[in-house]
Amino acid sequence: MSALSYDVNNQVAEILFNNPPVNALSETMLEDYLAALEEASRDSNVRAVIVGSKVPGRFSAGLNLTAIHTGETSKVRSLLDRLYVRMTETQFNMGKPTIAAIGGTARGGGMTIAISCDMIVASSTATFGYPEIDAGVLPSIHFTHLPRIIGRHRAFELLFTGRSFDAQEAVSLGLVCRLTGDGQELEGARQLAQTLRDKSAEVVRFGRSAFMHANDNGYRQAVSAAADSFCNVAATEAAKEGIAAFVEKRKPVW
Repeated sequence: MSALSYDVNNQVAEILFNNPPVNALSETMLEDYLAALEEASRDSNVRAVIVGSKVPGRFSAGLNLTAIHTGETSKVRSLLDRLYVRMTETQFNMGKPTIAAIGGTARGGGMTIAISCDMIVASSTATFGYPEIDAGVLPSIHFTHLPRIIGRHRAFELLFTGRSFDAQEAVSLGLVCRLTGDGQELEGARQLAQTLRDKSAEVVRFGRSAFMHANDNGYRQAVSAAADSFCNVAATEAAKEGIAAFVEKRKPVW
């Protein structure tokens, strides 16, 4: 059974993760996600795309660290090629707006998926964070885009403390564009998508392409370097200990 669903209603595609308990991202799940994005991009009937979750209280906890616990470089690189390189290119060339609908927890790779979308709608009870450093790895891709969104010093604080933050702070930082009531994030995203659906598809396609090129500023070129950085750190003894501690539910010994 697929760990996500894909449906089109009222010219809006909905891609909803469904991999309990925390929507951890595996190779297969990322491959299915990329395939869903590509299908939505090709479908001329689709005017907007929503990315959300069917798991209550969870958007995604990020990469399945258990899957990279072995420290196999090829396995780590395969995950990162999907989550970083291919997803960035797919989103860049979508041709239609994408909206992340966040209810509950978004962490690590879940943040990567959310931030890759054009807009984020969040429930008032949603929480966010970059906890990679606590597992001995780095949220490398966020080193490039997060300072551009919220400023260098605030980005550094979030990325290197690994602390979580709530939806209200995410709005104040400029990460979230709309806040909804508890459990209403999908409905809020649908309302936004319907507004976009009523625009000219051709104008939106040309406009989004111009917007993406104007705001790229070398970001796509930096994505491969970010993947290299993650893989290099994942091969260290510190990362092996951090991931082992995470899997074994104990504090790491650095």
